[in-house]
Amino acid sequence: MGKADRRQGREDAYALAEALRPALHRLYRQLRRESDEADLSPLHALLLVAIIQQPGIGVAELARLERLRGPTISGHVKAMERDGLIARSEPDPSDRRRNGLVATEKGEEIIRSLKRRRTDWLASELAKLSPQQRDAIRAAIEPLMEIGQ
Repeated sequence: MGKADRRQGREDAYALAEALRPALHRLYRQLRRESDEADLSPLHALLLVAIIQQPGIGVAELARLERLRGPTISGHVKAMERDGLIARSEPDPSDRRRNGLVATEKGEEIIRSLKRRRTDWLASELAKLSPQQRDAIRAAIEPLMEIGQ
């Protein structure tokens, strides 16, 4: 690939990014609106999903995973415990000071309900599109997942 081809590729990618970013932002905003009824902040939803995906995760690990400071996470963890969304697991036998975090049934149900509402909304919007438009979106899923890695 020559220098001109690489430059053209970068310019094309930039133009595509400029067009895609606002579309993704609007879609994200709409999906967030579907979760407004859950009485769960977006950050708490994010943390709760991480805890569900990694039962027993420690507070420090959670902070690193979400790129937040330890004291910030600690306050949110305490609030989520108080709200009955998460609980501390039994102490780690190799480190008695470390308690992992696990989602409670209430926390898991809130996330299941949130995912259902978001999926229902998105499915109803996708149903309004033509089969060709849905095929185009289907074809874009894999490359978009690669970008999000």
